[in-house]
Amino acid sequence: MADPVPTSRRPERLLARRSWPEARFLADVLRTETVGGGLLLLGAVIALIWANSPWRAAYAALSDWVPWPGGAPLHLDLDLATWAADGLLAIFFFVVGLELKREFVAGDLRDPRRAALPVVAALGGMALPALCYVAVALAAGGAGLRGWAIPTATDIAFALAVLAVVSSHLPQGLRAFLLTLAVVDDLFAIIIIAVFYTADFHVLPLLGALVPIAVFALLVRRRPTWWWALLPLAGLAWGLVHASGVHATVAGVLLGFTVPVLAGRGGGPGAAGDDGPGTAGPGLAERLEHRWRPVSAGLAVPVFAFFAAGVSLVDVDLASVLTDPVVLGVVAGLVLGKTIGVFGSTFLLARFTRAELDEDITWADLFGLALLAGIGFTVSLLIGELAFGAGSPEDDRVKAAVLLGSMVSAALASGVLLRRNRVYRRITERESRDSDGDGVPDVYQEESA
Repeated sequence: MADPVPTSRRPERLLARRSWPEARFLADVLRTETVGGGLLLLGAVIALIWANSPWRAAYAALSDWVPWPGGAPLHLDLDLATWAADGLLAIFFFVVGLELKREFVAGDLRDPRRAALPVVAALGGMALPALCYVAVALAAGGAGLRGWAIPTATDIAFALAVLAVVSSHLPQGLRAFLLTLAVVDDLFAIIIIAVFYTADFHVLPLLGALVPIAVFALLVRRRPTWWWALLPLAGLAWGLVHASGVHATVAGVLLGFTVPVLAGRGGGPGAAGDDGPGTAGPGLAERLEHRWRPVSAGLAVPVFAFFAAGVSLVDVDLASVLTDPVVLGVVAGLVLGKTIGVFGSTFLLARFTRAELDEDITWADLFGLALLAGIGFTVSLLIGELAFGAGSPEDDRVKAAVLLGSMVSAALASGVLLRRNRVYRRITERESRDSDGDGVPDVYQEESA
């Protein structure tokens, strides 16, 4: 009998099946994001129809309405569209912060070998779209260069909504990879927004924001049931970050990072001692993520989409729009850059390491997923507003370009993944068998045996 291959010499399986607890957690996340993606699409469609209807002036008036005109001294004299982008999206980024910390502390990103693939794929999937955009802008004399980061972000809710329609039996490894890729993608997008799209920076309000964030961190570790104190602290931190000139959604990420992931030795949720050895059980981060993700996916992102996607095409020369360098750069970045970046970086990682694709997954599957990563919406529209100013002619063209690029990516990905759907269905039926009725699929018991 041949000696078993040492663990250190076994090839790393890319996109391999995750553990059963992780698979259950991901299934809950995927269900919520898929529903949220449907609501996002609904909000965008309603906005497009209204903005191009005879009642488009009412849509513009609603977007421009300022509910608190007296908030100028606190920089809060914002219209509804800005409240949606700066306020509601802070909830979205709070959930992103919770998700990022969970992935780095208790998820697959804590393992450098597992983290390498989504990190490399996310970097490639952001660098290539940016290069595509810059190349188009330079060819046009440098017009619109400030929007280089617009096509770098993948919208996970939008992508999962498309995925649920065209291929609901996609292998878990690919679905989990798309989710983790989008999480890492969001992390880099947050850094880009904070570093490159911060105007009129004021250091004192930003330093002041550290105080409520620190108190928030203390309370979630000591007394997580004090929700009535957490909400005002979060609001104060948001207001100070907004006043500093840094985009206010960064406050949501920072607050999410403060929440403990694992329960302490005493078993209390969020007990001090957070994430060290000896801790056990889910902590407050997972509970808050479970509570706030539906608010983010079901309210914050769809409302933002409603106000952000309402681009009017009435009396617009479509030929000039389709030849505009900003539009061409965004579409090229989303459709070509994302696909080449995600697929190419993954292929190179496998080519120059001992890593291999999981046995149930082919390169054609990964190519379809790379096309799906070209669906950009929430963060892309947000960066467009930050780059060119909300309501500017360039911003309207960014909206049209993001919608066009996302639809092309979705259509191409659907064509690739639909061909594999029948195979995925057979694989899923085999893996979901639970012959002993203990609630755990046999495939997970076989792997742990």
